[in-house]
Amino acid sequence: MRVLPPIIAAIALVGLAVIPLRWHQQQEMREPHPQVTSLSAHIPRINYIEQVKDTRRGLEKSAHIKTLHHNTRDRSHYVEHEVVVRFSPRPDQAALQKLLDSVDGRIKRDFGQAMIIKSRSLTTQQLMKKLAEHPDSVYAEPNYLLLPNRRPNDPYYREYQWNLPLIGMEQSWDISQGSNDVVVAVIDTGIDLRHPEFAGKLVEGYNVLEDNNVPQDDNGHGTHVAGVIAAKTNNADGIAGMTWNSKLMPIKAIGADGAGSAFDIAQAIYWATDHGADVINLSVGNYTSSAALKEACRYAYDRNVVLVAASGNDATNQPSYPAAYEEVLSVAAVDHNKQRADFSNYGDHVDVAAPGVDIPSTYIHNDYAALSGTSMACPHVAALASLIRSVSPHLTNKEVMQIIRETAVDLGPPGKDKLYGFGMIDVNAALRQVQPATTRQVQEPDTFGELLNKFLLRLRFGL
Repeated sequence: MRVLPPIIAAIALVGLAVIPLRWHQQQEMREPHPQVTSLSAHIPRINYIEQVKDTRRGLEKSAHIKTLHHNTRDRSHYVEHEVVVRFSPRPDQAALQKLLDSVDGRIKRDFGQAMIIKSRSLTTQQLMKKLAEHPDSVYAEPNYLLLPNRRPNDPYYREYQWNLPLIGMEQSWDISQGSNDVVVAVIDTGIDLRHPEFAGKLVEGYNVLEDNNVPQDDNGHGTHVAGVIAAKTNNADGIAGMTWNSKLMPIKAIGADGAGSAFDIAQAIYWATDHGADVINLSVGNYTSSAALKEACRYAYDRNVVLVAASGNDATNQPSYPAAYEEVLSVAAVDHNKQRADFSNYGDHVDVAAPGVDIPSTYIHNDYAALSGTSMACPHVAALASLIRSVSPHLTNKEVMQIIRETAVDLGPPGKDKLYGFGMIDVNAALRQVQPATTRQVQEPDTFGELLNKFLLRLRFGL
């Protein structure tokens, strides 16, 4: 009988060893991570944060993608043997061909003064040095990759869209439902052009990758972002967008794999600015600043465009670009308790926060899905910018950005902090601040019929 305790202890020790091993094996088997984590829901929950990590791991396994480590955990990626270069003035054809011959290269993408040059034999560093030495080059940098960072009667609104009441949307729709004259460009993976939620909502768009006007989404990310901003609302179908009337400009600068280059994002910003965008949503990011991208953001900002970008999803204080540029509003993510989402980046560059956990919206193939990420928080702020411009079109982009900051609900330590910036956006407070003053007039008392109609409307919209 005295043998039993040692035997029991030995069995317990073996169990303790086996359980972690089995758990670790199960974890490994779950990579790549499942795309959907709630199959039974009407709006399936997409495991977007882990999808981005899988994309990053895939990039790092590719021989032609190089990784730049900023510290032990944060890293950027660029394409080997390729350099983005801008000339001013552009060399003539003979001089350009001579330069290409000297680097054993060719022009992969050409946008006038800026272009991507690819070498058959030189490394990125060798090619960058050679091009930087050219007397007419403004900059020469790696080809960096960016990864995607009133109660309506829409049936999914009450059950799923917790995010909109949290930021005061129901009161805000009494002030403005958006304007047809305001255009929000979504620079992303494109938009599902056939989704019923976008019927009559889209202006002409652009596909940077294929140089055509068919920015069809083949990933889902851009469609989800666009739905938060301006899905058709109060149409008794699907979800509610924040702005009922503002237009969407779909621009595809990111491929089906969810990765896009800083050069392509930059060209998309130029195109959107030149074609009438009032607000640009950039739910993308990279930890290395790009001269091409910064120049494009400055171009748009100088032309009175409001730029909004996601802060990133790695729970780090490493600045992400374009969000960290001074011309851009940087957006962090909060959950339904107004707490910073555990994945959300933070730091001095964060301006404001917005809902970013399990956000329901449109998805490709005429579908709907819930995604998490600062990419989902970002369009809440872009939509707010469009609503402000709908109410007060005369405001400059600098004034719009300042109103969004100063009307935010302070979270965390008093004042601006690294987790929430100035706080969570408050759509109602922002619109009330810019609402045009109305002259007080003596009005006739409401008739009984008018009072009854108002009462029924309030019941209908749950106010």
